[in-house]
Amino acid sequence: MGNTKVYVIGVGMTKFCKPGSRDWDYPDMVKEAVNLALDDCSLKYSDIEMATVSYLFGGTCCGQRALYELGLTGIPIFNVNNACASGSSGVFLCKQFIESGNADCVLACGFEKMAPGSLDSQAENNDDRILPIDKHIQVIADTYGLFPAPMMAQMFGNAGKEHMEKYGTKREHFAKIAWKNHLHSVHNPNSQFTKEYTLDQVLNAKNIYDFMGLLECSPTSDGSAAAVICSERFLEQHSHLRPQAVEIVETGLTPNDVQVIELHDCFAPNELITYEALGLCDIGKGGTIVDRGDNTYGGKWVINPSGGLISKGHPIGATGVAQVVELSNQLRGKCGKRQVPNCKLALQHNIGIGGAGVVGLYRLGLPSSTSTPVMTTNGDKNLLEKVDSSFKINIIGNNGSTKKWIINAKKPFEIEITIKDNDLMRIAAGKLRPDQAYMQGRMKMKGNVVKSTKLKFLFDPEMLKAKF
Repeated sequence: MGNTKVYVIGVGMTKFCKPGSRDWDYPDMVKEAVNLALDDCSLKYSDIEMATVSYLFGGTCCGQRALYELGLTGIPIFNVNNACASGSSGVFLCKQFIESGNADCVLACGFEKMAPGSLDSQAENNDDRILPIDKHIQVIADTYGLFPAPMMAQMFGNAGKEHMEKYGTKREHFAKIAWKNHLHSVHNPNSQFTKEYTLDQVLNAKNIYDFMGLLECSPTSDGSAAAVICSERFLEQHSHLRPQAVEIVETGLTPNDVQVIELHDCFAPNELITYEALGLCDIGKGGTIVDRGDNTYGGKWVINPSGGLISKGHPIGATGVAQVVELSNQLRGKCGKRQVPNCKLALQHNIGIGGAGVVGLYRLGLPSSTSTPVMTTNGDKNLLEKVDSSFKINIIGNNGSTKKWIINAKKPFEIEITIKDNDLMRIAAGKLRPDQAYMQGRMKMKGNVVKSTKLKFLFDPEMLKAKF
């Protein structure tokens, strides 16, 4: 934990897809995702000072090989392997890089290039050493026995069985979670699956282990995701990024403060059990969240609006970073038909079997103020003479809130302007002219429109940079 605030300022991801369905290799995936994240914040790869690259399957230094496609800038690159929590672990390390003062702008990315089939079929042959999950397997063997089924399916399926035995949870509770996540993914263009299923189809899907069917299990997937993360100092130096900056929060907030959650639903039972682990309900009461619909739109929380691992896909090293992509876009109001209403605070949960786990909170870093600041030209006689008017500017943030500014040149209020925060910052950066913004419908005006010719003085990029 540090005193420096840390922000996610750019995110991007590839579409997750079935292994082998696209002709690409992991450097191609990473290049695509990182370029999308850099474009999202209008930065260059040369702005990045450190990077983490997360993956499970592959040799040493795959991260270096992947990022070579973007440039040979000599930055430190750290490869992260922390099972299914690799991606979020990379984000956590990037946060620490910034808090330590060793960097101001860093990159967290993750990828996985997998093969069809269960994880068992992809594991390396390490018969000469102890498995990290040997104790987990022993507990399963002692409790329910071992069967010719994928080990991860047995592990999480047995967790569901135990929950049903202890707390009376119904088999349908797990099926409803999978049904919900597949429904959420219909509107996610980056999701591996976008097909809507009925509850009966989920219940009667191909059996994988015990009660659990294929549609309640996350698939193997190819894909990559990336996030650009920065310090408060860097954000101050790049003020055009303020409207989209998402703070990684360290605070005493509770689950009741959260609106949207991306959690680790590798198998449907784990989502329900995680409701309890995160404190969304009491232990043993996860089924009540399903019964009340408090895990979807119209309920208390929207959980896995992306479709989760079950439907969006689970390219292991990319999963935790992809959760950050989804939550950042939700907070910025960029998720279209799957947008969570009134989204202010987001929760991430990502685990890796063997003992890894990351939980994070995110919020739009610089919420709009409810006050109405006044920008005065009194101290600038030349500007006063040029403008000779007063303006009211309504600035609309990404979350739909409005900040009002009064620009007072000792005249009665004459013209009202409404513009989105991002467009105003583009004007401040010299990337958009005021007349272009008006002609393109990005800026609306009321009042004495003739006075709008004065905007070229008020919206001078150098003046705006100083004021904003």
